[in-house]
This record gives sequence, C-alpha cells and structure tokens, in this order.
Amino acid sequence: MPVLSPSRSERLAALRAEVRAIESAGAAGVRECLPFEVDAIDARLAGGGLATAALHEITGARPEPGDDAAATLFIAGIAARLEGPVLWALSRRDLFAPGLALAGLGPSRILYAECGRDEDVLAVMEEGLRHGGLGAVVGEVGRVAMASTRRLQLAAEEGGTTALMLKRWRRNGEDPLLVPSAAVTRWRIACVPSGALAVPGIGRPRWRLELARQRGGEPFQLVMEGPDHEGRLALPAEPSNRSDQTDRKRLAA
Repeated sequence: MPVLSPSRSERLAALRAEVRAIESAGAAGVRECLPFEVDAIDARLAGGGLATAALHEITGARPEPGDDAAATLFIAGIAARLEGPVLWALSRRDLFAPGLALAGLGPSRILYAECGRDEDVLAVMEEGLRHGGLGAVVGEVGRVAMASTRRLQLAAEEGGTTALMLKRWRRNGEDPLLVPSAAVTRWRIACVPSGALAVPGIGRPRWRLELARQRGGEPFQLVMEGPDHEGRLALPAEPSNRSDQTDRKRLAA
C-alpha cells in the first residue's frame, strides 16, 4: 500500500473536513443563538442572535488602533456573555486586561495561548473548539484560507463552542474580510464620536457595526454604544431611540 506524503495527507484531510463542514452546515437546522438583547440587532440576525456553535469573524473597519481596539472589545463583550472559560490565542502581546474586564471579561475567565504564527493560532483554536468544555475560543490572525475556516466551523459545531476570530490588518493594507470564509457572520467595527455629556467627562464609546455578511440573512449597519461591565451593547441614548423604546413598552403593556 503506497504511503502518502505529509503534504498530500494534509490536503486530503482538509478536503474531507470541507466536505463534512458543508454537509453539517446543510443539516444543522435551527442553531442555538446568543441574542444581543437589542431589538435593532437581533431582529436583523438570522435566528435572532449569534449562532453559538459557529465561527464568527470580526475586524476593525480601518487599519487604525482605535478600530482594532473596538473590534477586540466587541469580541470580549460577546465572550463575556457566554458561560465558561475563554481561550484566547494571541498573535502579539498587546491585549489590555483592564479593558477586557470593563467589557465584562475578567482575567479569571481567560486562558492565554501565545502563538508566533497564524498557523499556530489556527491549530490552538481548533483544539480548543473540539475540547467542548470552553465558553468561547478567540484567535487573532491575518489572512486565513477558506479551508482553514471550514475546519474551524466544523470544529465549532462538533464541540458546541463559539469561535471568534479577530482578523487583523497587515502591512499590505488589504481588507481582512476580502478573503472568502466559511464564517457564519463577518463584522467590521469602527469608532465614531461619543455623544455629548451634560458635564465634563468621557462618554460611553460608540461604534459603527457593519455586518458585512451573514449566512441566511442580509448585511446591515448600526451605530451602537460599546459594551458595559456585563458585555452588553446599547442603542445611543438619543430622542429617536428613546421614543422607539417607549412605544414598544406601551405596546407590550
């Protein structure tokens, strides 16, 4: 019996994973979801929230530190509302733990894995997802092949664990979401000016959320306030939003 070379074996394994991912995606049916608990978002997401056993990609809208930090905190807020420890595979040492804690993700819940290459990050993510005992697995990467995202999607489904991929801008300036992906949702996060305060101080951060792609739904954009200490986003406290919320409360009563 001929012995397959390592490279050929890896290609065959990747192809098998792709086929299984496609088959499982078609048979998945109704997914369990994590709602944002904000009607403006949940009503536009297929299933009413983020599919929990799935891969989601997030990037800063521009190659700027502010947008990169906003994307990181968006991920932290999601992970904070999932039960269980969070495995975070790092590509570089620039995470600010107090900032993650302000978004609801305290240091006692995070397991850090320092990885030097994107390939190592992907391997750690896959192992963590297949473990099945984690609340979420976060990985920071640059460019990722379609086959790799399919493997992660399959691993997330098999382990019942949420995969959150922070796609970072590289020096060539290419949009991280231009490369095709098997992710169920793909997000761009951009900083926008905070609302004016009645007294001197720093207002709650505001972001423009762009859902660039979602499986089974349409893309959309919204301006939201960043996560509170429980990882929850909110609509900006503007008159139009307050009146909408008041109307809904009256109808519910």
